[in-house]
Amino acid sequence: MKIGIVCYPTFGGSGVVATELGKGLADRGHQIHFITYNQPVRLDFFSENLFYHEVSVSKYPLFDFPPYELALASRMVDVVRFEKLDVLHVHYAIPHASAAFMAKQILTTYDIHIPVITTLHGTDITLVGNDRTYKPVVTFSINQSDGVTSVSEHLKQDTYRFFDITRDIKVITNFIDLKRFIHTPKEHFKKAIAPEGEKILIHTSNFRRVKRASDVVRIFAKVNEQIPSKLLMVGDGQDRPECEQLARDLGVSQDVRFLGKQDAIEEILSVSDLFLMPSQSESFGLAALEAMACRVPVISTNAGGLPELNIEGLTGYLRDVGDVDGMAEQAIYILQDQERLNQFKENALIHARKFDLANILPEYENFYMQVIESSKKANS
Repeated sequence: MKIGIVCYPTFGGSGVVATELGKGLADRGHQIHFITYNQPVRLDFFSENLFYHEVSVSKYPLFDFPPYELALASRMVDVVRFEKLDVLHVHYAIPHASAAFMAKQILTTYDIHIPVITTLHGTDITLVGNDRTYKPVVTFSINQSDGVTSVSEHLKQDTYRFFDITRDIKVITNFIDLKRFIHTPKEHFKKAIAPEGEKILIHTSNFRRVKRASDVVRIFAKVNEQIPSKLLMVGDGQDRPECEQLARDLGVSQDVRFLGKQDAIEEILSVSDLFLMPSQSESFGLAALEAMACRVPVISTNAGGLPELNIEGLTGYLRDVGDVDGMAEQAIYILQDQERLNQFKENALIHARKFDLANILPEYENFYMQVIESSKKANS
């Protein structure tokens, strides 16, 4: 198949999933065309089956805000026409689904009927999409898609609850490439971070408010009182300065390292003992899955789709949003006994294997074929 993938090219979950999906499909012989405004950060190599089409936006002074949606729709029309794509797969509803609808309508004037699949990732539904400024457009775009998927059952139900959706939504979960995310011994690295054998806790995110990164620092401070530990804060965003100041205020700044954005996150996870995810909302929790694949158990909230991934008492523990004391207590429980920690590590890896990319790719391939065939029948 020739598949167009439209996504944000950033470190965010939707962009990561879209890029890894495209790379996996290319490995299986499909021709993948990425359409976005920058090269995706995870598109770190090219093959004969991978193509990148940049969306250029006019900087004409008449526009206070660059009309990206129009530029994206035009670029999709161009790529579909000249690359003869079989299907467009857009990730994140805003603005990709609405731009795809516009492109689809334009393409009919060329007697081209391209099916569009929209994958919902989370905040495009629960936060941005539910804003009444965008809600009518999001509802329309989802209902006009030829196929719709969501990354968790919880997100699927949220979509039906927040919007008047008439289409079926298929759950195809997020995934992990276990050939990349694998525990590799990095003892020299671990020794540099924790020279006295301290436990290493880790958090990775974009430091947006919804991630509650300051709760990570508060949890760590409580853990560090009882178990000598180090905390690695990976990523960047608006809440990082607040977290840095909080670490100073709580007297743990000497044990906290802010590492910024990192590409080789699997190497950092490999030296870690426990992953903290106190998010207010998570449609799935891809960062937690990456940790589990590297044998790192998870302490998280029970928000959104996290209970579908982090299994209470097996891969870690779940607590209510804001329950810093409860999350610290469970973190201490796991870390204070090495045999218990090792068992949680093993459980995390075993559960992560269920989400291996090799298991999820056939689901997407089958869904593509169903949508393509349905579109052909509808337009014959």
